[in-house]
Amino acid sequence: MNKKLLSLIWIQVILLIAISISACGAETPTATATIAEQDSPTSTLAPATEPPAVTNTSVPTLPAENISTPTPTATLSPPENAVDCINSGKFISDVTIPDNSEVNSGETFTKTWRVQNTGTCIWWEGYSVAHYSGASFGAPETSPVSRTNPGESADVSVDLVAPSTPGFYEGYFVLKNPEGLPMALEGDSRLWLIFNAVGSGVPEVDATSSDVSTPVVSVTPTNGAAACSYSLDGTRRDGVFASVNTYRVDEGLTPYAMNQELSDAAQAHAQDMACNQFFEHVGSDGSTPQDRVDELGYTAIVTENVYGSNPLLSPEEVKEWWRLDTEDPAHGENLISTEYADIGIGYAFFDSFGYYVVLFGKGE
Repeated sequence: MNKKLLSLIWIQVILLIAISISACGAETPTATATIAEQDSPTSTLAPATEPPAVTNTSVPTLPAENISTPTPTATLSPPENAVDCINSGKFISDVTIPDNSEVNSGETFTKTWRVQNTGTCIWWEGYSVAHYSGASFGAPETSPVSRTNPGESADVSVDLVAPSTPGFYEGYFVLKNPEGLPMALEGDSRLWLIFNAVGSGVPEVDATSSDVSTPVVSVTPTNGAAACSYSLDGTRRDGVFASVNTYRVDEGLTPYAMNQELSDAAQAHAQDMACNQFFEHVGSDGSTPQDRVDELGYTAIVTENVYGSNPLLSPEEVKEWWRLDTEDPAHGENLISTEYADIGIGYAFFDSFGYYVVLFGKGE
């Protein structure tokens, strides 16, 4: 082969290499494609070093103790009620435990009422539902009310425990404003609860108990006798209420409704009898049952059952004594009367004697 031909071949080879290099530079391969095609480097270029660090793109990680969790905030800001805003409400319905429902004796349950805010104040923190009168059934001192704007309705609830003694029971509760004052509910202030505690039997009440574990009140009798430290026992008042109303239901009658004025008058007379040691309808100050309830604002006609004994009778036993009394049949007649609608009960214990008073009223 002559030298010219060899030179021509080398020129062609060089041109092909140049064209090849130029063609490779026409496209910029992706990094992944380049890595996939390079089984072994064939370029005369120096091998690539570690990729350069990219600055200002990463988020620094703080130590755990320096990471703060945002505090959740209320979705509703606290209201600013006007100083002269009006607190009032309206009972809408019983959400749970409608009147005369059956509840197992000793059972824990929740009573819920639906009420409407008919005033101009927004119910918020500080508004609550609380026990007012009658049996409390272990209710907490207060239970909160959820935020309720004027015109809106709210479900207000209390957690309660049914008495262990079967029978009909009644209790009253109220809505309170932040100052602790009951709110008006359509002319009244009370939300009530009436239910029948049911069970397999009636537990015995210790008739020899002196009730020393219950509150003790000291008074000076009106007849000048020594000071009287009598004991109270709300469970016995509740027991009489349950026994009387159970008897009425068994007879096909409507249960009596507990009335606070009647209960206050009955309690005052029970204490008067205990401290002055007598069993009469006329008080030590000469007052009659009607006088005592009139003074407390109950103007309807009333009648009264009283009883005192040693040994002390249980609530069921004293109800039975009245029911079977032949000397004064009015005692038994009052228990199942259709003339009266309200009832009030008082009880006091002193000097080994227990004194019961029940007032029956015709209502309004």
